[in-house]
Amino acid sequence: MLSDIKKDATSRMKKTIQVLEEDLQSIRAGRANPALLDRINADYYGQSTPLNQMAGISAPEPRLLMIQPWDANAIPDIEKAILKSDLGLNPSNDGKVIRLVIPQLTEERRKDLIKVVKKDGEDSKVAIRNIRREMIDDVKKMEKDKELSEDELKVAEKDIQDLTDKYIKEIDSVVANKEKELMEI
Repeated sequence: MLSDIKKDATSRMKKTIQVLEEDLQSIRAGRANPALLDRINADYYGQSTPLNQMAGISAPEPRLLMIQPWDANAIPDIEKAILKSDLGLNPSNDGKVIRLVIPQLTEERRKDLIKVVKKDGEDSKVAIRNIRREMIDDVKKMEKDKELSEDELKVAEKDIQDLTDKYIKEIDSVVANKEKELMEI
């Protein structure tokens, strides 16, 4: 029973870090990365469709994204979706492909993005701590129901705290790497 609680918590904490990493990928760091467009949906025959399901997205150069729609009729809809997004990029097309030039980030914009990264990191830490709290509640309930002794409760609480500390350090590491990437010129 105790091992089931730990396995569940571990998988939930790993998922939290995975979600954080996916969120941070969509923050542009002045480099072309097809993941920037992951959250953008375009209207395609009346349906909101993710861009990566409508077109091939590639980064042929460090500051250029190329979007090659499978249906050329979708180009205006894709351009509209990119302009509506919070990326601040201006698409240009030649009738077959859409090109997105990624501008160099200003110092002020970098600092704003770092604030967003830190906020996302804090939100992930809160999620990890909530998982810890739920685990401790489950373990205390087990002790109350006489499934665990007091000593086993103390050991379990220490294990839970160690697990929490491990994943919080991992979040700090992910956030620090993204900050470093954002500060690169």
